[in-house]
Amino acid sequence: MSGVQQNRARAGVAWLLVTLALGGCSTSISEMPIGSAASDTRPTETSAFLPVNALPPERDEAAMDPAERAKVQKELVAARDHQASAAAAKGQGQANDQNQPQSQVQAAK
Repeated sequence: MSGVQQNRARAGVAWLLVTLALGGCSTSISEMPIGSAASDTRPTETSAFLPVNALPPERDEAAMDPAERAKVQKELVAARDHQASAAAAKGQGQANDQNQPQSQVQAAK
């Protein structure tokens, strides 16, 4: 390749890189306003979600009445205690299995 051809190839590559870089920064043609603002006939899109900083409206009534809340709390405490006792019993059973010789463990099963 001669020096002129190498310069043209380098210029072509440089031009290609510049156009690709600038193409990534361009905006979509469909988003560009054409004419006046009154000519924009696209419908405004409303979302079912609130904007980021907007708070939901206050409730008129309580989410749960106090009796129902106390009942749910009682059920949750009972479930937690049941799981804790089951885990303690399982841990105790494993500790007993580790202390016994292997032959006694198999005989028990």
